[in-house]
Amino acid sequence: MTAALTPFFALVRKDLILFLSDRRAMLINLVLPIALATFFGYLFGGAGPAKTGAIDVALVQQDTGEVGRKIGAALKLDPNLRLTEMTLDAARAAVGKGSQKAAIVIPAGFGEAAGAALFNSGDKPRIDVLYDPSQSAALAMVKGLLTQQVMQIVSAEMFGGKAGRRFTDQSLATLETEVANDPDKAPLREFLGSLKKFQATPAAHAENKNGGKPAGLSMPFTTSEQQISSGPAEAGYNGYAHSFAGMGVQFILFLGIDMGIGVLLARRTGIFNRLLAAPVGMSTILLARAASGALISFALLCVMFGFAVAVFGVHITNPLGFLGVAVCFSLLTASFGLLIAAFGRTPEAARGIAVFATLIMVMLGGAWVPSFLFPDWVQKVAMGVPTHWAIDGLDAMTWRGLGMEAAGTAMAAQLAFALVFGVLAVMKFKRDGE
Repeated sequence: MTAALTPFFALVRKDLILFLSDRRAMLINLVLPIALATFFGYLFGGAGPAKTGAIDVALVQQDTGEVGRKIGAALKLDPNLRLTEMTLDAARAAVGKGSQKAAIVIPAGFGEAAGAALFNSGDKPRIDVLYDPSQSAALAMVKGLLTQQVMQIVSAEMFGGKAGRRFTDQSLATLETEVANDPDKAPLREFLGSLKKFQATPAAHAENKNGGKPAGLSMPFTTSEQQISSGPAEAGYNGYAHSFAGMGVQFILFLGIDMGIGVLLARRTGIFNRLLAAPVGMSTILLARAASGALISFALLCVMFGFAVAVFGVHITNPLGFLGVAVCFSLLTASFGLLIAAFGRTPEAARGIAVFATLIMVMLGGAWVPSFLFPDWVQKVAMGVPTHWAIDGLDAMTWRGLGMEAAGTAMAAQLAFALVFGVLAVMKFKRDGE
């Protein structure tokens, strides 16, 4: 038994020595994923709340009336926006070039028309929002902030401003003649009559405490954000945990590609045939190659997360589950490398196809962007991708703080993929050897 395993251990030892002797490759396999994981973790909030910068927005101020100017001034004071006043042509050019994420165009006469439309007394005026098509998320935020400011400024003017009093007087004079022919307008006349009485009171002109101007309608609620996960409450979400999972999975799969390409190169140079001519079977060669690849993958993943724990405070809430997920992913990587070696005709062609397939799997697995941003059908497809289960399992064992049930699901899925890849690879090798 020991004599039979001697070639196996010798081959594994040879692979480990070759990997450790190439310091440049070893540093790339460690330093590059750590650097990218650090960068993406910082972008996604790191160990604290995510910090987003102000959105660059152009303001085209065509309304020179009092209400329009107040809306523009309120938008300039919003800390979430970085406004720059421009002409319409300049704003279009800036958005087209990408130097401004969006442009708000306040048309002439907007303030008065909006005030009338507040009581359904006229057509609703339109504010054009020009936006960069690659910044749809910024568009939603700009529209929300614009809605808030317009509602507050216009309502404040209608309830206590000069424009509001002028509008009320004009509307009441018109309604006096229209009510005789249209009794349904009587309630509106009564409402505007009550509004006119309110406008004459000191309360209509009282300044609020924050803005130094009459208070209008504002959001009738506030929100309190609470992070919910199964991990330690005091730890909170750590963006580095997810980024190290994603980048670790990506670069370790690249290592699996290199392992498969190494087998193809050994075939080309005749080393593979010389090993088969020795008293070593094909199964021993393939198993040794897979074992060395799995050991290296497991060690790299542990070192990466060790760095994340030591430097960025990532919490591994379930160490046993983490080790299980890491072992299964290492086996998956090894079988993926064998699959590349089995079906790759040349090292050059195999590398290109394998890198493309890996990048697609990593993207669908949610390493680059959150998977909820994908269309529904893509999210369903992602469930059949091995990287999804690897990243999900590592997340579950770190910031999500889930138990062995979640680890078992991720491990079972990865082992299933590893088994399929391994069986396909062995079948192809045996067929080629016949």
